[in-house]
Amino acid sequence: MRAKCICVMVIFHLFVLGFFPAEGIAHQGNTKGPQNVILMIGDGMGIGQIEIARKLEYGKDGRLFLESLPHTALVHTESANNFVTDSAAGGTALAIGKKTNNEMIGVTPDGKEADSILDLFKKNGKKAGVISTNTVTDATPAAFTASVSNRWSGQEEIARQQLNNEVDVLMGGGRAYFSQEKQSGNDLIKDARLKGYDYARNRVEMQNSKGEKLLGLFNKGYMNYKLDRPLKNSKEPSLKEMTEKAISVLSKGKQGFFLMAEGARIDHASHAGDITSIWKETIEFDEAVKYAVEWAKKDKKTLVLVVADHETMGISASEPLNIQQLKEIKATPQYMVSQFKRDEIRGTYRSESVKDVLKKYANIDLTEQEIDAFNGKLINTDSQVYPQYLAAWEIGSLIAEKYHGGILTNKVRSLSSTGGHTGNMIPLFAYGNGSETFSGVMENTDIPKRIARLMNYTWD
Repeated sequence: MRAKCICVMVIFHLFVLGFFPAEGIAHQGNTKGPQNVILMIGDGMGIGQIEIARKLEYGKDGRLFLESLPHTALVHTESANNFVTDSAAGGTALAIGKKTNNEMIGVTPDGKEADSILDLFKKNGKKAGVISTNTVTDATPAAFTASVSNRWSGQEEIARQQLNNEVDVLMGGGRAYFSQEKQSGNDLIKDARLKGYDYARNRVEMQNSKGEKLLGLFNKGYMNYKLDRPLKNSKEPSLKEMTEKAISVLSKGKQGFFLMAEGARIDHASHAGDITSIWKETIEFDEAVKYAVEWAKKDKKTLVLVVADHETMGISASEPLNIQQLKEIKATPQYMVSQFKRDEIRGTYRSESVKDVLKKYANIDLTEQEIDAFNGKLINTDSQVYPQYLAAWEIGSLIAEKYHGGILTNKVRSLSSTGGHTGNMIPLFAYGNGSETFSGVMENTDIPKRIARLMNYTWD
């Protein structure tokens, strides 16, 4: 009898310490489930992006706020048809708890639509919202709010589904996809107002909104990088401000809420090898995480999860990284390229403009040979995706090389169907009700499954 008691006690302690896998174990009996869930996704944010932000913002002895969360895990991100996921399949796994193929949104590999964790919250009488510094119709926000077979051809349909599903808060970029031009003459913003949404075009209008539903579209396309906002006289809200507003609106519901908040431009900066913007965008994301967690501490009924959909470009805090020079860069590669002057006859950029812009914004003196090599890469490219960003990506890689940033080579990026995503595991951080169930090494599909289990929700 004594041996049996000892055995039971050992098993219990092993379970508490996380040595047994969580799948198949009913956590609800051990944990008081949350009323609200805030899922914060740093798109493309791996350990390297976190380290870059930490080193540039605080130095080697500092910490990001998200590192203070009490429970952590590592997450595998493979898609159904590739060992490296794109954002569509990565977001879908986090939304529906099932793997799908790259480029698919909210559907299984056979094309069948699937409810997301957001849908389950809505079906159980709770409010729900998604916010992003991306377009609201792009991969991650779309995965929680719509179902289409292809992310590239379906953004107009995604916008329609988002309003038909009456997502209570929808904020980010992507105004173009709600326009009459993209919607065959129909004005989706007007339709949203008829459905009871307040509509905000900028930070001030968002903050002044008093309604119970809010549509905020702050840019035709992606929202601006943090680094470029002063240069563009941007009137967009920060991710923290959007998070604060979204929680304010959603928390008015008596039954609770689900919020997905995405720091999307961490990924875009990583694609470009833009170390400076990786720093800036990750810090802005971390500030939003801090607001959400501090709100949850006061609320005492909320689970906050911080995770990524995948890692981008194998970013690392390399030893010779020139931190001081990177901190002094004044614009993103995308903005710099917008200032280049084209040589229309040759189909390249004029050498003197490339030289002047790089000196002005990045304090780099390019040689004629380096400028010729840059222009040559634009003509002789193997790039598989995002041709409109190729010049900015090449400039970002050039700057990263000059200042010794740890990134994948532009050759590897050009051969990648995802534009430079990796299969690296990504970290998860958790705080609040049920957070202790998120530990160990997990699949990305485990995350919504464990949320559903904590809520006592089941998928059909």
